[in-house]
Amino acid sequence: MDRLRDELDRQHRRAVTRRHFLRSASRLSLGAIALNELLAKEARGGVDRQALDHPLAVKPPMFAPKAKAVIHLDMAGAPPQHDLFDWKPKLVELHLQPCPDEVLKGQSFAFIKGRPLMLGTPYKFAQHGASGAWVSDLLPNIGSITDELCIVRSMRTTEFNHAPADLFMHTGDRNAGAAAMGAWATYGLGSENQDLPGFVVMISGGSDPTAGKSAWSSGFLPSVYQGVQCRSGREPVFFVNDPPGMSRETRRATLDALKKLNELEHEKVGDPETLTRIAQYELAYRMQLSVPEVMDLGSEPPEVLELYGAKPGESSFANHCLLARRMVERGVRYVQLFDWGWDVHGTGAGDDILEQLPKKCLETDRPVAALIKDLKRRGLLDETLVVWGGEFGRTAMNEARDGSRFLGRDHHPHCFTIFLAGAGVKRGVTIGATDDFGYHITDNPIDVHDLQATILHLLGLDAHKFSYPYKGLNQRLIGPADDPRVRDELLA
Repeated sequence: MDRLRDELDRQHRRAVTRRHFLRSASRLSLGAIALNELLAKEARGGVDRQALDHPLAVKPPMFAPKAKAVIHLDMAGAPPQHDLFDWKPKLVELHLQPCPDEVLKGQSFAFIKGRPLMLGTPYKFAQHGASGAWVSDLLPNIGSITDELCIVRSMRTTEFNHAPADLFMHTGDRNAGAAAMGAWATYGLGSENQDLPGFVVMISGGSDPTAGKSAWSSGFLPSVYQGVQCRSGREPVFFVNDPPGMSRETRRATLDALKKLNELEHEKVGDPETLTRIAQYELAYRMQLSVPEVMDLGSEPPEVLELYGAKPGESSFANHCLLARRMVERGVRYVQLFDWGWDVHGTGAGDDILEQLPKKCLETDRPVAALIKDLKRRGLLDETLVVWGGEFGRTAMNEARDGSRFLGRDHHPHCFTIFLAGAGVKRGVTIGATDDFGYHITDNPIDVHDLQATILHLLGLDAHKFSYPYKGLNQRLIGPADDPRVRDELLA
């Protein structure tokens, strides 16, 4: 304990030395002006100690929200819209014929070289529900719930490589270091359950998204808002369980001692992240009891497990969809599911549209439809926003990388399809359209920042006013420009 106190004293002396230098160098120096403003803010009570002590406490929205929670279903790798939602009979007519010159003019691709061949979908499409939405026979269960969906066929992005596109979709910035939407949501609104993380992430498909953990980072926000990755199995969250030989009473005594030391450090150094650290330790302690309960699918009735195709004890997308429902039911603010395996380039049987794509659809179609049905029958769909999609679209042409005989599609940023369901969005509609090849948007283009502004709006947050000071700027999810806007055509 004495050694720890000595270390804290050393840190305090370093902090005091920096303050003394900034003050004494020049009363008119920028450093002195900035320091005096910070000290004045602290004296005025500008530092909200209550918020620092309880960073996940519920906070009021900027205006009346439609959604209390978000479940974002990310099909990592980018699902091919031509084979799922964007029916193009003209493309089928031109299957394996050379791509028209007017399509290729001025275009660049991640992997396609030379003059590629057009690639019509091998799957049948049909219209579903009162809305008449076109859906592929790969997604029969999703087809059965189209009257609950707001399908957007005119999404576009600025990125055509996976990592920057992942980051742009989830953090609003193509570069690592920005905060994810789930972090923004919990920073702005807190969480209704103080015994669970406000932002939960689950991964299936055998791999993280290409952007890795940066896709659920807290970025420049306090680290308590970072997404917490949960897993199926004996240890749902790494490093939360007590080590062998440590009782819960011993853990409590340890945390009490750490809290006193961290409070002493905060009094001397004044770093708000120290209080965040205390909050994280306390949350982890509470999670030791709350997480096993929420992750226990064995408590679900057999008919619910059958609805999702879930199997307790396994790690699967079906299990994660059911867990997402259980989490929002218990007050978790933002649940992010990543399912890897949709990157259908056609370089082999493991990433083509004839073998790999049907596998992914079989794994996800039933649980996605089950999630929306289950939320609705429990009265949760009216207050939960569900978002399904990937990071960009796929080309209308066959990639044929290195002469591959397998069928697949290259990356395509100019148009892709997503859908939304639940709180505050229109139901049974299809928004936007693309040309005969599904290559360019012909009606109602919607940018990624527009989607983010709309999601925040549904949560009761104004994306243009909602910000965090960092590096001299008021950082925003939608970036510094004023162009992004809430898309009213998506809203009920």
